Amino acid sequence: MNTSDTGYQSRRAFLKRSAALGLAGSAMPFVTSLAAIGEAAAAVTTDYKALVCVFLYGGNDYANTLPPYDQASYNLYQAARSNIALARNTLDATVLNPVTALPGGRQYALAPTLAPLLPIFNAGKIAVALNVGTLIQPTTKAQYSNNSVPLPPKLFSHNDQQSFWQASNPEGATSGWGGRIGDLFQSGNGSSTLTCINATGNAVFLTGRTAIQYSVGTGGPIALLNNGSSLFGSTTAASTLRTLMTGSQANIFQSEHARVSKRALDTYAQVNTALAGAPAANFTGFPTPNSLADQLKIVARLISVSSELGARRQVFFVSIGGWDMHDALVANHPTQTGLLANALKAFYDTTKTLGVADKVTTFTASDFGRTLQSNDDGSDHGWGSMHFVMGDAVRGQRFYGTPPAIGNNTPDDVGQGRLLPTMSVDQYAATLASWFGVSAGDMPTVLPNIGNYNSSTWNVGFV
Repeated sequence: MNTSDTGYQSRRAFLKRSAALGLAGSAMPFVTSLAAIGEAAAAVTTDYKALVCVFLYGGNDYANTLPPYDQASYNLYQAARSNIALARNTLDATVLNPVTALPGGRQYALAPTLAPLLPIFNAGKIAVALNVGTLIQPTTKAQYSNNSVPLPPKLFSHNDQQSFWQASNPEGATSGWGGRIGDLFQSGNGSSTLTCINATGNAVFLTGRTAIQYSVGTGGPIALLNNGSSLFGSTTAASTLRTLMTGSQANIFQSEHARVSKRALDTYAQVNTALAGAPAANFTGFPTPNSLADQLKIVARLISVSSELGARRQVFFVSIGGWDMHDALVANHPTQTGLLANALKAFYDTTKTLGVADKVTTFTASDFGRTLQSNDDGSDHGWGSMHFVMGDAVRGQRFYGTPPAIGNNTPDDVGQGRLLPTMSVDQYAATLASWFGVSAGDMPTVLPNIGNYNSSTWNVGFV
């Protein structure tokens, strides 16, 4: 679709919504008013931006992902998990040297199998966010111990913390903050269906209040009826079935089914046609076998045809499981971090090839961190963790947040090295959303707990 046509349509949609607001007056819900403000921004947006969430299902072990390297910190780390700590000499080649040194001579290194990310960090295109986790409001250890402030429900539970990470709400949430960002920008896209795209199945993160998540497979869009042109050997039967599935119906449920079916068929044709024109030579650097790399490859292909699809703002979701390591952490964690590093590097290199590295920001997320103290030959469910943010728009080669004290029952943990987060998911998300174009006025509709923080701390500054 021609960019000017897309702009015209999005402006027209915004004006139409504005007229409805004018007629409704004060009776119109406040969230709808803010959504219209978001549409105003989207309507005049002419550039392209994408957010890519990489979710590590199971709860990643923060301490062996970003182990302490300075001698004093390493000694504390090694003492807390002597049977699963990485040997210090294996970290010599992956020490992170930020442009601004950490206080107290603190140093971190990447896990050895994360080495492919080191050149990207050194180029200033990866930032590390320290001790990020689910919170409802800023919380001290005393407040946690006294239960004097609201806390995220069912801490240390996989399903509940996955939901709170993705939605800022308990399990059962009906929308996530990625989808709520999509709500604000979908009218600025040529097809609202292609605002929130999931390459790994389904996740509350990408469900908006109005935006829907569009699922794709690693090979491309998922075809309804296998995109078959015949049924039982008859092209007439196939055509008749499609007509029945998509034709107008009097019954409200049949009508909705027809609308969804038509959208699925039309979107498949649109996306499949666009992808057919994406040169395969641009996507040869992804490692195999690597399911995360496969997902990021289709994301890269979709980004490469964003202009053909009329997309200006897109939010993507990919994931990799296997991070719940109560045992065999020494054997299995390096494999997982290697898969992660190789997939992220291939994706970043591809965005450079496509000329969109400054328009795509990729970030990691996970259920929670894990205990610093070992649990047999693994680690138990924790709370705060570290995360990576990657892309040419990132203010990289830096650490953001406060390096936590290392040990058991320090001022920064709630037992066994379970970190009490000092950067909330809301602050982490608000920083990404701000770069994406979400205004301060719209932020509370995206992140319902952000109002519990001083607005000057919403944007942590890594992008």
